[in-house]
Amino acid sequence: QVQLVESGGGLVQTGGSLRLSCAASVSIFSGDAMGWYRQAPGKQRDFVATTPSATTTNYADSVKGRFTISRDNSKNTVYLQMNSLKPEDTAVYYCYAVVVRHGSKIYWGQGTQVTVSS
Repeated sequence: QVQLVESGGGLVQTGGSLRLSCAASVSIFSGDAMGWYRQAPGKQRDFVATTPSATTTNYADSVKGRFTISRDNSKNTVYLQMNSLKPEDTAVYYCYAVVVRHGSKIYWGQGTQVTVSS
């Protein structure tokens, strides 16, 4: 079993920045994917960003140029740096990990609230 613990959410004004962190309870290797989804009230959970390997990143169009995903495998942690935040970025942000040696099982964090005030 893998536990993912997120931190860094909070309340910020439009144009502000936040950095989310997600630490895994087991070793994360280069071939394991990690990333972030978000869910706004009354909406489905949407893809935000992923780092499917240690050297690859992908982003949703809505966050390109504003958000940066990174990972530190030595700390089993993935980060999401969020700049130029907008009210529409308000959501619960969930991190995930796909652990290859566990049969590519997907694990989810408990979520962290990000609120952007206008």
